[in-house]
Amino acid sequence: MVDSEPAAEGSEVEPVVKRAGDVEYADVGAADGMSRGVFLDESDGAPNFALRRFVLDPGASVPEHTNEVEHEQYVLSGEYTVGIGEEEYTVSAGDALLIPAGVVHWYGNDSEEEGSFVCVVPNGDDAIELVDSA
Repeated sequence: MVDSEPAAEGSEVEPVVKRAGDVEYADVGAADGMSRGVFLDESDGAPNFALRRFVLDPGASVPEHTNEVEHEQYVLSGEYTVGIGEEEYTVSAGDALLIPAGVVHWYGNDSEEEGSFVCVVPNGDDAIELVDSA
């Protein structure tokens, strides 16, 4: 259930509170062991950004890919590896990442515990292009 209050005077955007239990998670295509829940986006009235949570299962991997939009991420739990461009980073809870638009990146969770992160992206199309490793 989404709770909303009338907009503040002069504002056209309505406040929204979405409860954790109302967020549905779905498998991410082309990623083995990753799911995504959308907390807020255009469909909730958010005018500029989408706020999403991703979960990386133990052993999960996400192949090299690019996105048309930048990603700001905040690691919530676990420890996993993120490749961004030519660099590899081990990240854990409390770490923040900026993945610029068009930069090749990938994820791998070789641990025995789930990893998760919040990701903020601009609203609109976010075409994902898998990188041909051949």
